[in-house]
Amino acid sequence: MTTVPTSQRRERPAAHRTPSRRRPPLLVGAGTLLVVLFALLGPLAAPYSPTARLAAPFQQPDGQFLLGTDVLGRDVASRVLSGGRTIVLTALAGTAAAGAVGMSAGVLAAMASRRLGDLMVRCVDALAVLPALLIVLVLAAGFPGSGTAVVAAVALATAPFSTRVLRAAADTVLTSGYVEAALARGDTRWAVLRHDVLPNIAGPALVDTALRLVASLHLTATAGFLGLGQGGAAPDWGRMVSENVPGATLAATPFLAPAMLLVLLSVCVGLLAGRLADTVGRGAA
Repeated sequence: MTTVPTSQRRERPAAHRTPSRRRPPLLVGAGTLLVVLFALLGPLAAPYSPTARLAAPFQQPDGQFLLGTDVLGRDVASRVLSGGRTIVLTALAGTAAAGAVGMSAGVLAAMASRRLGDLMVRCVDALAVLPALLIVLVLAAGFPGSGTAVVAAVALATAPFSTRVLRAAADTVLTSGYVEAALARGDTRWAVLRHDVLPNIAGPALVDTALRLVASLHLTATAGFLGLGQGGAAPDWGRMVSENVPGATLAATPFLAPAMLLVLLSVCVGLLAGRLADTVGRGAA
């Protein structure tokens, strides 16, 4: 009886002192949103066709070409504006697919019998031991020029980790007292899943999705750097870096501009994911 007021007195001032930490900082969220919007809407602002050869290779920036030209004489500014959409959409699609697989497999493994659940996790672990880059290389090389293959590779490389995280979160909920009481009073497992398990693992699932998005961005950019995925002259920030590195001594902007945007996108998403994890962790505590 005496411990409840003490706990309440401890928690109320803490919540009063740090209200601003209960949500991601506005600056990080706004920065991430701006970079993502730049990547998605950039093609609409491109002054030239990103695949057209317009001038001599590695021409310096001037009034006509604000960032100069690349190794084939294409406008760097147009390619930078158009090259982020593929990376962002591929990473988002791969993250969504990995999240769906991880959520389904993780919850199913938690709600199944202990032996069956452990067997499912062992099968997932067999895929997790494969290097992520190897999965990307095998699938993208097997289906050259296919963006779908890169999405599938990203999902397969990241889904095993989501499965383990969400199985652990679901196990914690299923072993709690109120779930055991719900099963004892006759609630079906479907009702427990819908009303108890899924709402209580939504926070961990959101944090895991944000963290997997960071990994997906890295894998997608690496695939572009290696020339995988969409082929031909399609603009891609990762491919732009690898294409223009040989001419770095002649012009820096063709490879430096996409490289800086890749770093900025990864850093912003990573900071947002970290702050989101802190916020959800404090809310759970």
